[in-house]
Amino acid sequence: MDQLASTDKYSPYRIFSAEEWSAFRADTPLTLTNDEVVRLSSFNEPIDLEEVRRIYLSLSRLLSAHVEASQLLFDQRKVFFSVQDAVKTPFIIGMAGSVAVGKSTTARILKELLRRWPSSPKVDLVTTDGFLLPNEVLRNENLMERKGFPESYDVGALLRFLTDIKSGQRNVRAPLYSHLVYDVVPGEFVTIDCPDILIFEGLNVLQPRELPKDGKIVPFVSDFFDFSIYVDADVELLHHWYVSRFMRLRETAFRNPESFFHRYSQLSEDAARAIAEGLWANINLKNLHENILPTRPRANLILRKGEEHRVMEVALRKL
Repeated sequence: MDQLASTDKYSPYRIFSAEEWSAFRADTPLTLTNDEVVRLSSFNEPIDLEEVRRIYLSLSRLLSAHVEASQLLFDQRKVFFSVQDAVKTPFIIGMAGSVAVGKSTTARILKELLRRWPSSPKVDLVTTDGFLLPNEVLRNENLMERKGFPESYDVGALLRFLTDIKSGQRNVRAPLYSHLVYDVVPGEFVTIDCPDILIFEGLNVLQPRELPKDGKIVPFVSDFFDFSIYVDADVELLHHWYVSRFMRLRETAFRNPESFFHRYSQLSEDAARAIAEGLWANINLKNLHENILPTRPRANLILRKGEEHRVMEVALRKL
């Protein structure tokens, strides 16, 4: 059964076309300029003000309702437990999806819209890239060809980070990752200090772990989420976007001698395209089918993209 099929009465989702979804914007103001949207867009992931109006203003309004409901529940629990010094914890939004689908752009646009609500909440964004094991460790464990797969992450560090965030601790550090050198930066961190909202973005953030047979508690990353979003697209589009991005990077960022992928900039166009096709087929496509796509039905909301990264359909989990 396709859980996303709009004709399936047993689906846990309500399906909306982009035009239907756009109407839920109501009076939500557009607080971004065209220049800001261009600045927030990732390489080869175009987005414009019209797409922000069509999709992201309604999403911002929906998330506002969820955050307000969470805050109301927090206040009610204080009354229920007769406590006055309870620490309000951040509202965490998990964001998952394939390589090249445009998660980074979606996360940055969403962050800017949320932080410009009238209440001016503090909004932070962290990606799971920093929690990848260092390349040296991956090489020693023969995992470089599995980079981005669940086993390539320091799951303990990742869960400790989310535990500290959700418990309201101050100045929690997340490791930094450099896409230039394709590795975690030793001794470099970003500090997250009690945000109102945290967007946590990564390939596998909705994936459950294997359950123990003795009934011990095994936390999942998604256990810490108050809302989750999956950015989706047909595999053929993802393939095209990945290869196109690789070929454009070959002409730009890969030309930097410090780039991990600098050697690819020296290849002919045909040779470079063959490398891109191989990376897609042998690593990213496998990861998509084995680990990422199976988590799609766990999301609260799915943004389904079509050509040119435009969202064509939105699936919202029923309450």
